[in-house]
Amino acid sequence: MIQISISEEITLACPDLHVLAIACEVRNTESDPLLWEEINQMESIVSSTTKLEEINKWLPILATRQAYKKLGKDPNRYRPSAEALRRRILRGLGLYKVDTLVDLINLVSIKSGYSIGGFDAGKIDGNLILGVGKEGEMYHGIGRGELNIAGLPVYRDNVGGIGTPTSDEERTKIEMTTKSLLMIINGYAGKEGLIEAGSYAANLLKRYVSAIKIESELISLNNRVKIVL
Repeated sequence: MIQISISEEITLACPDLHVLAIACEVRNTESDPLLWEEINQMESIVSSTTKLEEINKWLPILATRQAYKKLGKDPNRYRPSAEALRRRILRGLGLYKVDTLVDLINLVSIKSGYSIGGFDAGKIDGNLILGVGKEGEMYHGIGRGELNIAGLPVYRDNVGGIGTPTSDEERTKIEMTTKSLLMIINGYAGKEGLIEAGSYAANLLKRYVSAIKIESELISLNNRVKIVL
């Protein structure tokens, strides 16, 4: 398991923040029709039970948006990924098919409301620390090009930023060749609900990408606890 630390500058702005990290070995595939049946079912549930104006008031999403505001970022311009995914569904745009691992992570995000980082752990250089993006910091969001991450929470390795709640970085993105996964579920409203989201994710990982050697940790500023999902 790659060690993950949370900086004091994040904790001062987001004192309730807890993150759940899941590491495992996987076998990715291009697309899984059974997974997409589950995704389509979730889309139907969201469409029938949620209004567009209610999305940003759901606690996991609301807490992430509040973290953005405290750090100086406009959450309406740089939406957390969980919010953006639900908005796509309610606007009738549908979800992109990427690959089984990415699609699976998106499903967990839609269901739980958490913005989730999904990384090819083999591309990460050293350990990770969660800090705040700086002006002029180079960052290429997946499918978004150069992204201004100033004021966004950002996970950095020895090279630079790899993940924000808005978009992960091209350098460490999941691909068909990915064998080692690191998933980070970000709970800006606290730890309540994180274990349930992690258990749901672990179940999907076992069923759809043959996940083995699953490790998980619940992390806050001064504490980390290994858990079994």
